[in-house]
Amino acid sequence: MCNESTIQASAQSTLADRIRHEIDTFTTSEKRAAHVLLSHYPFAGLETVAEFATRAGISAPSVLRFVTRLGFNGFPEFQKHLREELEARLLSPLAKAGPSGNSQGAPALASFADAVIGNLNATVENIAPAEFEAVVALLSDQRRQIHFTGGRFTGALARYAESHFRIVRSQVDYIDGQPSLWRDRMIEIGRKDVLVVFDIRRYQEDVIALSETAARQGATVVLLTDPWLSPIARVARHVLPAPIVAPSNWDSSIGLMLIAEALVGAVTRRLWDTAKPRMEAVERLRNGE
Repeated sequence: MCNESTIQASAQSTLADRIRHEIDTFTTSEKRAAHVLLSHYPFAGLETVAEFATRAGISAPSVLRFVTRLGFNGFPEFQKHLREELEARLLSPLAKAGPSGNSQGAPALASFADAVIGNLNATVENIAPAEFEAVVALLSDQRRQIHFTGGRFTGALARYAESHFRIVRSQVDYIDGQPSLWRDRMIEIGRKDVLVVFDIRRYQEDVIALSETAARQGATVVLLTDPWLSPIARVARHVLPAPIVAPSNWDSSIGLMLIAEALVGAVTRRLWDTAKPRMEAVERLRNGE
């Protein structure tokens, strides 16, 4: 099993990240293979060559050329890489390196800050500007209802984002990820709705089910996740990943917070003519006017 130092080195960029950035340069058959891999990541790549080829509607030699295009010497090497990414996906706090790891002797705060700053820089580098702007445009469309949701830890990030967007624009709410609390909400969700989901390893089944249900009903799903990509990526229209590995038994969500706050700032600027009066009204209410 890959250790945490290996994961730390590779967490800044995954194969999925590379494919998303390079897909415009692929041939038609390579794009078909890429779309299948991304929509069922990484599991489609763990099938046999013949199964992968059938799923993508291309020939087996085309699959092998696609793998070579990605820089692998063959299909076994390609699958080994995907298995290592999958192991990293499922890493729990207890499975990570103990507190007496490589940073022993270094100032704890400085060591952690260095890792977090690296995550922030990698987040900016790994998100295509066009993808970010597409999400900004989607969240700025005031004809749409925007719903935020997240899991056990990421739910706090979703609520944080929702609290800001609720001031900036109307038709914004939070959906609790527990099935007993969201199932009756689904009857109102359709094609004009946007579901913004925060989900990182170990991915939460009820949040995945919520997202898949919303997507089946026509809602547009926006996913903020880690580099290994939550299974929600299969149904998401837009995916914004951020590195989460830190010198700790716990993953860091600072990269996701960066994306959330950048989205709030960009949407506020885009909607300023209507956002400003709303912000002023909130201030008057706070001042008891």
